[in-house]
Amino acid sequence: MAWEWRFEKADGTAAEPTAAPGDFGTQGDAESWIGELWPELLAEGIDQVSLFEDGVKIYGPMSLHGAEG
Repeated sequence: MAWEWRFEKADGTAAEPTAAPGDFGTQGDAESWIGELWPELLAEGIDQVSLFEDGVKIYGPMSLHGAEG
C-alpha cells in the first residue's frame, strides 16, 4: 500500500511543496509527516491537503489553516 498527500490551494487547484515527500508506507507515517511539516507547507502557499491510499481518497481536503490554532 502506498499513502500519499495531495496538496491544494484554497480554491482546489493543485499545488506542489518545495520538497514533495513522495509515498509513505503507512497512514501513520503520512499523518506524522503532515503533523510536523504543516507550518512550512502553509508558508509555501498550500492551503489544504487530501490523503490517498493507492489512489483512493481516504479523507480531505483538510485545511492547514485550522491547525494554526
